[in-house]
Amino acid sequence: MKKLALMFPGQGSQALGMGCDLCAAYPQMRDSYREASEVLDFDLESICAAGPAERLARTDVTQPALLANSIGIFRILADEGLRFDAAFGHSLGEYSALVATGALSFEDGLHLVRRRGEEMLRAAEAAPGGMAAVIGLPDEAVEELCAGLDGVWPANFNSPGQVVVSGTKAGLDALAAKATEAGARKVMPLAVSGAFHSPLVASAQAPLRVELERTPWAAPDPAFFSVSSAGFETGDFVELLSRQLVSPVRFTQSVKTLYAAGYDSYLEVGPGSVLSGLVRRITPEASVARAADLDSIGALREDADYWEVA
Repeated sequence: MKKLALMFPGQGSQALGMGCDLCAAYPQMRDSYREASEVLDFDLESICAAGPAERLARTDVTQPALLANSIGIFRILADEGLRFDAAFGHSLGEYSALVATGALSFEDGLHLVRRRGEEMLRAAEAAPGGMAAVIGLPDEAVEELCAGLDGVWPANFNSPGQVVVSGTKAGLDALAAKATEAGARKVMPLAVSGAFHSPLVASAQAPLRVELERTPWAAPDPAFFSVSSAGFETGDFVELLSRQLVSPVRFTQSVKTLYAAGYDSYLEVGPGSVLSGLVRRITPEASVARAADLDSIGALREDADYWEVA
């Protein structure tokens, strides 16, 4: 029997115009942006539609925007009869997955991700750094390189042969040289404002934890799978999401674990198609689809395998 896992994208999936076609066509998306705007005290739909791009790119705006977009799409699908067995997300996407599984309310999720973005910006300013994607080396080789250098840490295990590393500028420069010597096809700096998912942003943990402890939590139903712990989680989300800030995103390991547990179908819910592409590289045998815009939702609607009308 098919087991479907929803997956929610993280930062890097946003772009101007995100969700505009869906706002015009679906009240669920309009409602999600409206609710988010009321919580955030600014017009989120307007910023997503027209920018300025620099403001949308700020992580304290990007994070609520991605949550609102993903949950708007999720509401469209849920109202049309989509049923799923588990949800997970890439970094920020874990908050979307927690909302989709009922562990966290949408309003509380918006408060949390805005605070998360604010504290990540402060941490990045206090301890400057960056991120770089290492392409073409085994994961273990990248881990060994990081272990032998100061100021660098594995941050995202995205797919076999694609690991993102966080670190100081000096550490990333040293890593790029060592990775190239070891046979990496490419070491590509990323356009980010800090060394996220590393100890360099540890100062964000305590203030975010205060907000996490104030937040009401419920048991997820359907199941929630964490790419931080690479396992199913049913509680203690305060500790999990606090630790997530400085822990690597284990997307490769998580998809392999889910597939081994019988999850053979994956649906990316939110802007972009990055996660769909990663899953195809991790488990080529799996069924993969996406719901990001009018065209992809229309194509999904024609695929009966993804629908069970209650």
